[in-house]
Order: sequence, then C-alpha cells, then structure tokens
Amino acid sequence: MPAYPMPARVQGPLIRARDWLDERGRVAWIAAMVLGFVVFWPLGLALLAYMIWSKRMFSCSNRHSRARYSAPSTGNSAFDAYREETLKRLEDEHREFVDFLQKLREAKDKAEFDQFMQSRGEKTEA
Repeated sequence: MPAYPMPARVQGPLIRARDWLDERGRVAWIAAMVLGFVVFWPLGLALLAYMIWSKRMFSCSNRHSRARYSAPSTGNSAFDAYREETLKRLEDEHREFVDFLQKLREAKDKAEFDQFMQSRGEKTEA
C-alpha cells in the first residue's frame, strides 16, 4: 500500500483512463505518452515511467487475457461459481504446464552440457 493513498475522486478517473488505454493497446499508450510530452514534458515522462514499471510497453496481450477472465457477475450464482472454479483450474493447469516446460528446458540444457563435457574430455585424452 502506498504511503499516501490516492483519494477516490482522483483514483476513479485514472483507473478508467488506464482501462480505456488498455482496451486500445500499446499504440494508444504510446500516443498518450507522446501527447503528454507535447503538452507538459513531466507528464510524458511520468507516463513512460509508468509504462515501463507496469510492463505495459512490453506485454499488452497478458492484460487483455486477464481482463477477459474478470467478467462481471451474470446474475446466475451457480454459473458464476462454475466459471470461477473452471478458471481457477485452468490457471493451475497453466502454471503446472509452465513448470513442466521449465523442467524440460533444464533437463535439455543439462544433457547438452553433459554431452559437451564428454566430448571435451575425449578431445583432451586424444
């Protein structure tokens, strides 16, 4: 939590502006930053810093997928519970799959390194 919490009257419009820019993608963020530099250079600099800090400059696609999953309630509590459970299961499976891929990469790297060391050992013996 920040040392000085932002008042709700300021936070609301900023969140709406951020969401509006996120919907339009990286080009909208860059256009806002350039416009910020033209109007008042510290504003453009602040937008650039925020874009880098929040990784909006590098990976917009992840935010769009997260926004798609955080849909509002449909009014049907059974369906909402099912949807939340399914999304949680999919996120867990995704996390497990990413971990599995990481282990595969590590095993491949180790095998390649072992092969290199073995071939290097054969060269020094000859």
